[in-house]
Amino acid sequence: MPDFARSDDPAVQTQLDRLTLLSPGGDRLGLDRITRLLDRLGRPQDALPPAFHVAGTNGKGSTCAFLRAALEASGRTVHAFTSPHLVRFNERIRIAGNLIEDEALADLLAEVLDASGNIEPSFFEVTTAVAFLAFARAPADTAVIEVGLGGRLDATNVIERPLACGIAALGIDHQQFLGKSLVEIAGEKAGIAKSGAPLIVLAQAPEAEDAIQKVAEERGVPVLLEGRDWAIDPTLRSSLLGEHQVRNANLAWQMLQAQEHLTVGRASFLSGLTSARWPARFQQLADGPLTKGIETWLDGAHNVEAARALSALLADHGSKHIVLGVLANKDADAIVAELAPHALSFTFLPVADHAHHDPAKLAARFGGRCANSLGQALDGLRAPRLIAGSLYLAGEALKLNDQIPD
Repeated sequence: MPDFARSDDPAVQTQLDRLTLLSPGGDRLGLDRITRLLDRLGRPQDALPPAFHVAGTNGKGSTCAFLRAALEASGRTVHAFTSPHLVRFNERIRIAGNLIEDEALADLLAEVLDASGNIEPSFFEVTTAVAFLAFARAPADTAVIEVGLGGRLDATNVIERPLACGIAALGIDHQQFLGKSLVEIAGEKAGIAKSGAPLIVLAQAPEAEDAIQKVAEERGVPVLLEGRDWAIDPTLRSSLLGEHQVRNANLAWQMLQAQEHLTVGRASFLSGLTSARWPARFQQLADGPLTKGIETWLDGAHNVEAARALSALLADHGSKHIVLGVLANKDADAIVAELAPHALSFTFLPVADHAHHDPAKLAARFGGRCANSLGQALDGLRAPRLIAGSLYLAGEALKLNDQIPD
Protein backbone atom coordinates (compact mmCIF):
# COMPACT_ATOMS: atom_id res chain seq x y z
CA MET A 1 0.00 0.00 0.00
CA PRO A 2 1.61 3.30 -1.07
CA ASP A 3 2.84 5.67 1.60
CA PHE A 4 2.50 9.39 1.15
CA ALA A 5 2.27 12.62 3.11
CA ARG A 6 0.96 16.12 2.65
CA SER A 7 2.15 19.37 4.18
CA ASP A 8 0.72 22.87 4.50
CA ASP A 9 4.25 24.21 4.03
CA PRO A 10 4.94 24.74 0.29
CA ALA A 11 8.67 23.94 0.54
CA VAL A 12 8.02 20.67 2.38
CA GLN A 13 5.23 19.75 -0.04
CA THR A 14 7.55 20.33 -3.00
CA GLN A 15 9.97 17.76 -1.59
CA LEU A 16 7.18 15.32 -0.69
CA ASP A 17 5.96 15.57 -4.28
CA ARG A 18 9.50 14.77 -5.44
CA LEU A 19 9.54 11.79 -3.09
CA THR A 20 6.27 10.51 -4.54
CA LEU A 21 7.66 10.76 -8.07
CA LEU A 22 11.12 9.34 -7.35
CA SER A 23 10.16 6.49 -5.00
CA PRO A 24 8.34 3.28 -5.83
CA GLY A 25 5.04 2.97 -4.00
CA GLY A 26 4.49 0.70 -1.03
CA ASP A 27 6.72 -0.98 1.52
CA ARG A 28 10.09 -2.44 0.49
CA LEU A 29 12.27 -4.31 2.94
CA GLY A 30 16.03 -4.77 2.69
CA LEU A 31 19.13 -2.96 3.87
CA ASP A 32 20.92 -2.51 0.54
CA ARG A 33 19.13 0.69 -0.57
CA ILE A 34 19.23 2.43 2.81
CA THR A 35 22.89 1.49 3.28
CA ARG A 36 23.90 2.89 -0.10
CA LEU A 37 21.87 6.04 0.50
CA LEU A 38 23.37 6.64 3.93
CA ASP A 39 26.86 5.99 2.55
CA ARG A 40 26.31 8.83 0.08
CA LEU A 41 25.21 11.04 2.96
CA GLY A 42 28.32 10.35 5.05
CA ARG A 43 26.94 7.53 7.22
CA PRO A 44 24.98 9.68 9.70
CA GLN A 45 23.95 6.56 11.61
CA ASP A 46 27.51 6.41 12.96
CA ALA A 47 27.08 9.84 14.57
CA LEU A 48 23.80 9.15 16.36
CA PRO A 49 23.71 9.39 20.15
CA PRO A 50 23.29 6.06 21.98
CA ALA A 51 19.91 4.66 20.95
CA PHE A 52 17.04 2.50 22.17
CA HIS A 53 15.55 0.39 19.36
CA VAL A 54 12.00 -0.99 19.63
CA ALA A 55 10.16 -3.53 17.44
CA GLY A 56 6.77 -5.24 17.73
CA THR A 57 3.41 -5.62 16.05
CA ASN A 58 1.52 -3.53 18.60
CA GLY A 59 2.76 -1.32 21.41
CA LYS A 60 6.15 -0.32 20.06
CA GLY A 61 5.05 3.29 19.59
CA SER A 62 3.68 3.51 23.12
CA THR A 63 6.86 1.94 24.46
CA CYS A 64 8.88 4.59 22.63
CA ALA A 65 6.65 7.31 24.08
CA PHE A 66 7.28 5.98 27.60
CA LEU A 67 11.03 5.77 27.00
CA ARG A 68 11.19 9.33 25.72
CA ALA A 69 9.04 10.73 28.52
CA ALA A 70 11.06 8.95 31.22
CA LEU A 71 14.40 10.02 29.77
CA GLU A 72 13.23 13.61 29.48
CA ALA A 73 11.89 13.51 33.05
CA SER A 74 15.41 12.49 34.12
CA GLY A 75 16.82 15.61 32.45
CA ARG A 76 18.06 14.03 29.21
CA THR A 77 17.59 15.41 25.72
CA VAL A 78 16.08 12.84 23.37
CA HIS A 79 15.79 12.44 19.62
CA ALA A 80 12.85 10.27 18.54
CA PHE A 81 11.92 8.59 15.27
CA THR A 82 8.45 7.03 15.11
CA SER A 83 5.86 6.14 12.50
CA PRO A 84 3.39 6.63 11.05
CA HIS A 85 2.44 10.26 11.47
CA LEU A 86 -1.17 11.09 12.21
CA VAL A 87 -1.56 14.62 10.80
CA ARG A 88 1.84 16.13 9.94
CA PHE A 89 4.87 14.35 8.51
CA ASN A 90 6.94 16.26 11.10
CA GLU A 91 5.54 14.03 13.86
CA ARG A 92 7.89 11.25 12.76
CA ILE A 93 11.05 13.19 13.66
CA ARG A 94 11.58 14.81 17.04
CA ILE A 95 14.91 16.60 17.56
CA ALA A 96 16.01 17.01 21.18
CA GLY A 97 12.37 16.95 22.26
CA ASN A 98 10.84 19.13 19.55
CA LEU A 99 9.16 18.22 16.28
CA ILE A 100 11.35 19.02 13.31
CA GLU A 101 10.62 22.47 11.87
CA ASP A 102 9.31 22.79 8.31
CA GLU A 103 12.35 24.69 7.03
CA ALA A 104 14.78 22.06 8.31
CA LEU A 105 12.55 19.25 7.07
CA ALA A 106 12.36 20.69 3.56
CA ASP A 107 16.14 21.13 3.41
CA LEU A 108 16.86 17.61 4.67
CA LEU A 109 14.34 16.02 2.32
CA ALA A 110 15.97 17.86 -0.58
CA GLU A 111 19.43 16.72 0.51
CA VAL A 112 18.39 13.08 0.79
CA LEU A 113 16.46 13.07 -2.47
CA ASP A 114 19.35 14.76 -4.28
CA ALA A 115 21.61 11.93 -3.10
CA SER A 116 19.20 9.13 -4.00
CA GLY A 117 19.72 8.96 -7.74
CA ASN A 118 19.52 5.39 -9.16
CA ILE A 119 18.82 3.93 -5.70
CA GLU A 120 15.02 4.37 -5.76
CA PRO A 121 14.60 4.34 -1.97
CA SER A 122 11.15 3.83 -0.51
CA PHE A 123 9.17 6.48 1.34
CA PHE A 124 10.25 5.01 4.68
CA GLU A 125 13.89 4.69 3.65
CA VAL A 126 14.01 8.37 2.70
CA THR A 127 12.28 9.26 5.96
CA THR A 128 14.80 7.21 7.94
CA ALA A 129 17.72 8.90 6.18
CA VAL A 130 16.22 12.33 6.91
CA ALA A 131 15.80 11.45 10.58
CA PHE A 132 19.32 10.09 10.94
CA LEU A 133 20.81 13.17 9.24
CA ALA A 134 18.84 15.42 11.57
CA PHE A 135 19.91 13.44 14.63
CA ALA A 136 23.56 13.34 13.61
CA ARG A 137 23.67 17.14 13.31
CA ALA A 138 21.99 18.07 16.58
CA PRO A 139 23.27 17.23 20.06
CA ALA A 140 21.22 14.95 22.31
CA ASP A 141 21.89 12.49 25.10
CA THR A 142 20.09 9.61 23.44
CA ALA A 143 17.72 8.56 20.67
CA VAL A 144 14.57 6.44 20.72
CA ILE A 145 13.97 4.69 17.41
CA GLU A 146 10.87 2.73 16.45
CA VAL A 147 11.13 -0.01 13.85
CA GLY A 148 8.95 0.68 10.83
CA LEU A 149 8.11 -2.84 9.63
CA GLY A 150 9.54 -6.13 10.85
CA GLY A 151 13.06 -5.68 12.17
CA ARG A 152 15.78 -7.65 10.41
CA LEU A 153 15.34 -5.87 7.07
CA ASP A 154 13.82 -2.63 8.33
CA ALA A 155 15.64 0.56 7.32
CA THR A 156 16.25 1.49 10.96
CA ASN A 157 18.27 -1.68 11.45
CA VAL A 158 21.45 -0.04 10.20
CA ILE A 159 22.02 1.01 13.82
CA GLU A 160 25.02 -1.03 14.90
CA ARG A 161 25.45 -0.31 18.62
CA PRO A 162 22.13 0.35 20.38
CA LEU A 163 21.98 0.66 24.15
CA ALA A 164 19.10 -1.81 24.38
CA CYS A 165 16.55 -3.36 22.06
CA GLY A 166 12.96 -4.22 22.88
CA ILE A 167 10.20 -6.33 21.38
CA ALA A 168 6.62 -5.43 22.25
CA ALA A 169 3.54 -7.58 21.62
CA LEU A 170 3.59 -9.71 18.47
CA GLY A 171 0.74 -10.75 16.22
CA ILE A 172 -0.03 -11.85 12.68
CA ASP A 173 0.32 -8.79 10.46
CA HIS A 174 2.11 -7.79 7.24
CA GLN A 175 2.34 -11.45 6.28
CA GLN A 176 3.33 -10.55 2.72
CA PHE A 177 6.59 -9.17 4.09
CA LEU A 178 7.26 -11.02 7.34
CA GLY A 179 5.91 -14.53 6.80
CA LYS A 180 2.60 -16.23 7.40
CA SER A 181 3.36 -17.76 10.81
CA LEU A 182 4.05 -16.21 14.19
CA VAL A 183 7.38 -18.05 14.25
CA GLU A 184 8.49 -16.36 11.03
CA ILE A 185 7.28 -12.96 12.20
CA ALA A 186 9.02 -13.32 15.57
CA GLY A 187 12.26 -14.24 13.84
CA GLU A 188 12.05 -11.12 11.69
CA LYS A 189 11.36 -8.89 14.70
CA ALA A 190 14.27 -10.45 16.59
CA GLY A 191 16.53 -9.38 13.75
CA ILE A 192 17.14 -6.07 15.55
CA ALA A 193 19.23 -7.95 18.14
CA LYS A 194 22.82 -6.70 18.25
CA SER A 195 25.87 -8.02 20.05
CA GLY A 196 26.56 -6.02 23.18
CA ALA A 197 22.97 -4.81 23.59
CA PRO A 198 20.43 -6.64 25.78
CA LEU A 199 17.17 -7.69 24.11
CA ILE A 200 14.14 -7.18 26.36
CA VAL A 201 11.01 -9.03 25.29
CA LEU A 202 7.39 -9.06 26.41
CA ALA A 203 5.90 -12.53 26.92
CA GLN A 204 4.76 -14.04 23.63
CA ALA A 205 3.28 -17.32 22.45
CA PRO A 206 5.79 -20.09 23.26
CA GLU A 207 6.73 -20.68 19.62
CA ALA A 208 7.44 -16.95 19.17
CA GLU A 209 9.59 -16.86 22.30
CA ASP A 210 11.57 -19.83 21.02
CA ALA A 211 12.13 -18.14 17.66
CA ILE A 212 13.35 -14.93 19.33
CA GLN A 213 15.64 -16.87 21.66
CA LYS A 214 17.14 -18.78 18.72
CA VAL A 215 18.00 -15.60 16.80
CA ALA A 216 19.45 -14.00 19.93
CA GLU A 217 21.60 -17.01 20.74
CA GLU A 218 22.96 -17.08 17.20
CA ARG A 219 24.05 -13.47 17.68
CA GLY A 220 25.31 -13.84 21.22
CA VAL A 221 22.70 -11.48 22.61
CA PRO A 222 21.29 -11.83 26.13
CA VAL A 223 17.49 -12.05 26.24
CA LEU A 224 15.48 -10.74 29.18
CA LEU A 225 12.04 -12.30 28.79
CA GLU A 226 8.91 -11.35 30.71
CA GLY A 227 7.77 -14.21 32.91
CA ARG A 228 11.19 -15.84 32.94
CA ASP A 229 13.64 -13.07 33.76
CA TRP A 230 11.34 -10.34 34.99
CA ALA A 231 7.72 -9.85 36.01
CA ILE A 232 5.12 -7.22 35.18
CA ASP A 233 4.75 -4.57 37.87
CA PRO A 234 1.00 -3.79 37.81
CA THR A 235 1.57 -0.46 39.58
CA LEU A 236 3.18 1.10 36.52
CA ARG A 237 0.12 3.08 35.49
CA SER A 238 0.49 5.82 32.90
CA SER A 239 -1.40 8.57 31.16
CA LEU A 240 -2.37 5.95 28.55
CA LEU A 241 -5.25 3.68 29.55
CA GLY A 242 -5.38 -0.10 29.40
CA GLU A 243 -3.62 -3.18 30.74
CA HIS A 244 -1.67 -3.43 27.48
CA GLN A 245 -0.17 -0.04 28.27
CA VAL A 246 0.91 -1.33 31.68
CA ARG A 247 2.87 -4.03 29.85
CA ASN A 248 4.37 -1.47 27.45
CA ALA A 249 5.40 0.70 30.39
CA ASN A 250 7.08 -2.31 32.00
CA LEU A 251 8.95 -3.03 28.76
CA ALA A 252 10.24 0.55 28.72
CA TRP A 253 11.34 0.31 32.37
CA GLN A 254 13.16 -2.98 31.80
CA MET A 255 14.93 -1.55 28.74
CA LEU A 256 16.15 1.41 30.76
CA GLN A 257 17.31 -0.84 33.60
CA ALA A 258 19.10 -3.28 31.31
CA GLN A 259 21.60 -0.72 29.99
CA GLU A 260 24.28 1.10 31.97
CA HIS A 261 24.97 4.20 29.87
CA LEU A 262 22.06 6.33 31.13
CA THR A 263 20.71 6.04 34.66
CA VAL A 264 17.02 6.73 35.06
CA GLY A 265 15.69 6.59 38.59
CA ARG A 266 12.31 5.21 39.56
CA ALA A 267 10.94 8.65 40.43
CA SER A 268 11.88 10.03 37.02
CA PHE A 269 10.35 7.05 35.29
CA LEU A 270 7.08 7.36 37.19
CA SER A 271 6.99 11.08 36.43
CA GLY A 272 7.51 10.29 32.75
CA LEU A 273 4.64 7.81 32.75
CA THR A 274 2.20 10.47 33.91
CA SER A 275 3.33 12.95 31.23
CA ALA A 276 3.71 10.57 28.29
CA ARG A 277 1.54 11.37 25.28
CA TRP A 278 0.75 9.10 22.35
CA PRO A 279 -2.30 10.33 20.43
CA ALA A 280 -5.13 8.11 19.16
CA ARG A 281 -4.68 5.49 21.85
CA PHE A 282 -8.09 5.50 23.56
CA GLN A 283 -7.96 9.27 23.57
CA GLN A 284 -10.98 11.35 24.51
CA LEU A 285 -11.21 14.15 21.99
CA ALA A 286 -11.62 17.71 23.15
CA ASP A 287 -14.62 19.87 22.36
CA GLY A 288 -13.98 21.00 18.81
CA PRO A 289 -15.31 21.36 15.26
CA LEU A 290 -15.70 17.58 14.86
CA THR A 291 -16.99 16.58 18.28
CA LYS A 292 -19.25 19.62 18.82
CA GLY A 293 -19.40 19.03 22.55
CA ILE A 294 -20.43 15.36 22.28
CA GLU A 295 -18.31 12.76 24.13
CA THR A 296 -16.11 11.23 21.42
CA TRP A 297 -13.19 8.82 21.76
CA LEU A 298 -10.45 7.91 19.31
CA ASP A 299 -8.38 4.74 19.01
CA GLY A 300 -6.13 3.50 16.21
CA ALA A 301 -7.29 -0.10 16.49
CA HIS A 302 -5.91 -0.98 13.07
CA ASN A 303 -5.46 -4.74 13.44
CA VAL A 304 -6.91 -7.66 15.36
CA GLU A 305 -4.58 -7.43 18.36
CA ALA A 306 -5.21 -3.68 18.71
CA ALA A 307 -8.96 -4.27 18.44
CA ARG A 308 -8.69 -6.90 21.19
CA ALA A 309 -6.94 -4.40 23.47
CA LEU A 310 -9.59 -1.80 22.66
CA SER A 311 -12.33 -4.32 23.44
CA ALA A 312 -10.84 -4.86 26.90
CA LEU A 313 -10.85 -1.10 27.45
CA LEU A 314 -14.47 -0.85 26.39
CA ALA A 315 -15.37 -3.61 28.83
CA ASP A 316 -14.10 -1.31 31.59
CA HIS A 317 -15.20 2.05 30.19
CA GLY A 318 -18.54 1.23 28.66
CA SER A 319 -19.99 0.44 25.24
CA LYS A 320 -20.03 3.11 22.55
CA HIS A 321 -21.41 3.95 19.12
CA ILE A 322 -18.49 2.83 16.96
CA VAL A 323 -17.45 4.57 13.74
CA LEU A 324 -15.11 2.19 11.92
CA GLY A 325 -12.93 2.41 8.82
CA VAL A 326 -10.67 -0.55 8.00
CA LEU A 327 -7.82 -0.75 5.50
CA ALA A 328 -8.12 -3.37 2.77
CA ASN A 329 -5.09 -5.33 4.00
CA LYS A 330 -6.56 -5.84 7.49
CA ASP A 331 -8.96 -8.53 8.74
CA ALA A 332 -12.18 -6.54 9.01
CA ASP A 333 -14.24 -9.54 10.13
CA ALA A 334 -11.95 -10.24 13.08
CA ILE A 335 -11.75 -6.56 14.06
CA VAL A 336 -15.55 -6.22 14.05
CA ALA A 337 -15.90 -9.48 16.01
CA GLU A 338 -13.62 -8.10 18.75
CA LEU A 339 -15.52 -4.82 19.02
CA ALA A 340 -19.08 -6.06 18.50
CA PRO A 341 -19.79 -6.98 22.16
CA HIS A 342 -19.23 -3.34 23.12
CA ALA A 343 -20.86 -1.59 20.15
CA LEU A 344 -24.08 0.31 20.73
CA SER A 345 -24.10 0.62 16.95
CA PHE A 346 -21.72 0.44 13.99
CA THR A 347 -21.19 3.07 11.31
CA PHE A 348 -18.73 2.07 8.58
CA LEU A 349 -16.89 4.58 6.41
CA PRO A 350 -14.02 4.74 3.91
CA VAL A 351 -10.41 5.60 4.77
CA ALA A 352 -9.65 8.53 2.49
CA ASP A 353 -6.78 8.09 0.00
CA HIS A 354 -6.17 4.47 1.02
CA ALA A 355 -7.48 1.09 -0.14
CA HIS A 356 -10.16 0.07 2.35
CA HIS A 357 -12.97 -2.37 2.98
CA ASP A 358 -16.20 -1.27 1.31
CA PRO A 359 -18.39 0.38 4.00
CA ALA A 360 -21.60 -0.76 2.32
CA LYS A 361 -20.47 -4.38 2.30
CA LEU A 362 -19.40 -4.19 5.96
CA ALA A 363 -22.76 -2.67 6.91
CA ALA A 364 -24.61 -5.38 5.01
CA ARG A 365 -22.52 -8.12 6.62
CA PHE A 366 -22.51 -6.90 10.21
CA GLY A 367 -25.49 -4.59 10.48
CA GLY A 368 -25.36 -0.86 11.01
CA ARG A 369 -25.07 2.00 8.59
CA CYS A 370 -22.44 3.42 6.29
CA ALA A 371 -21.26 6.97 5.68
CA ASN A 372 -19.04 8.81 3.22
CA SER A 373 -17.15 10.98 5.71
CA LEU A 374 -16.37 11.34 9.39
CA GLY A 375 -18.70 14.28 9.73
CA GLN A 376 -21.53 12.32 8.17
CA ALA A 377 -20.70 9.24 10.26
CA LEU A 378 -20.90 11.17 13.52
CA ASP A 379 -24.01 13.11 12.54
CA GLY A 380 -26.95 11.95 14.59
CA LEU A 381 -24.93 9.69 16.89
CA ARG A 382 -25.44 10.38 20.57
CA ALA A 383 -22.72 10.08 23.18
CA PRO A 384 -20.63 8.11 23.78
CA ARG A 385 -19.00 7.74 20.36
CA LEU A 386 -15.76 6.05 19.29
CA ILE A 387 -13.78 6.45 16.06
CA ALA A 388 -11.55 3.44 15.35
CA GLY A 389 -10.06 1.10 12.77
CA SER A 390 -7.21 2.94 11.07
CA LEU A 391 -4.47 5.33 12.16
CA TYR A 392 -5.06 7.27 8.94
CA LEU A 393 -8.67 7.75 10.00
CA ALA A 394 -7.47 8.75 13.47
CA GLY A 395 -5.25 11.40 11.90
CA GLU A 396 -8.17 12.75 9.92
CA ALA A 397 -10.25 12.99 13.11
CA LEU A 398 -7.52 14.90 14.95
CA LYS A 399 -7.10 17.31 12.06
CA LEU A 400 -10.83 17.95 11.71
CA ASN A 401 -11.06 18.58 15.45
CA ASP A 402 -8.09 21.01 15.43
CA GLN A 403 -6.03 18.70 17.67
CA ILE A 404 -2.74 18.62 15.81
CA PRO A 405 -0.08 16.56 17.67
CA ASP A 406 2.87 18.68 18.78
